[in-house]
Amino acid sequence: MARENFNDLQVFVTVARERSFTRAAAQLGVSQSALSHTVRALEERLGVRLLTRTTRNVSMTEAGERLYLSVAPRLEEIEAEIAAVAEYRDHPAGTIRITASEHVANTVVWPRLAHVLPRYPDLKVELTIDYGLADIVEQRYDIGIRLGERVAQGMIAVPVTGPQRMAIVGSPAYFRAHAAPQRPGDLAAHDCIGLRLPTHGGLMVWDLRKDEQNVNVRVQGQWTFNSSIAMHRAALAGAGLAYLLEDMVLEDIAAGRLQRVMQDWCDVFDGFHAYYPSRRQSSSALRVVIDALRV
Repeated sequence: MARENFNDLQVFVTVARERSFTRAAAQLGVSQSALSHTVRALEERLGVRLLTRTTRNVSMTEAGERLYLSVAPRLEEIEAEIAAVAEYRDHPAGTIRITASEHVANTVVWPRLAHVLPRYPDLKVELTIDYGLADIVEQRYDIGIRLGERVAQGMIAVPVTGPQRMAIVGSPAYFRAHAAPQRPGDLAAHDCIGLRLPTHGGLMVWDLRKDEQNVNVRVQGQWTFNSSIAMHRAALAGAGLAYLLEDMVLEDIAAGRLQRVMQDWCDVFDGFHAYYPSRRQSSSALRVVIDALRV
């Protein structure tokens, strides 16, 4: 049966259950004549009589009873599911899927949502670590978290951190064996820890800026990782210079575990944003998560 005829089935089920066009019309909020026309049209399409009408009541034929017993429970299930889905508007429930880089997952998503989720036992979060700039629509994520400049067009974006800055760092042991670089050209003589980007398989370029100069440096070294956490660990171990978010290394710099170089070449840029498709109706679960993440 065509999808547009489900309303006709609902009309038939209501009339059959009430055994009255009058009561069914009052329940559905339409006229008796409209109900009679709908049932008659349904019977004509099926080629069988479903209801027997008398001046006093309405009864089902054998075919009508069979259709009623088959369809009525299914329509009730559909109505129950629709009602359950509608509750999502007001009651935070369901799973919110988030994709983010490892550092942001550890320093933003986890600490902020860990205090919120206990208040909403029906709300679940699935957090995927990803450096690949996933298409959140195609891969069915609810939220992506990226630097502001990398948020796809047409998305609603809210800031989850303030402005960010990169830092070039190495351990004291590394600098005992290597002179500190002063300018981008000096990096060619250093072991630089690389980050492999899954988007295109290439290594991340170190984007350095000073005054009006903008230099993209393709560094080389003995170690390459696909995780900034691993890069951080390698830098602490003296494996080379690492190009990391400043807030990842500030405590190590203050404690003397890492030394910073070329700070004047590391400019401030837009911070991280949580974003989601503008065309998606915002559920209460999504709103709870976004509100917890925003700064």
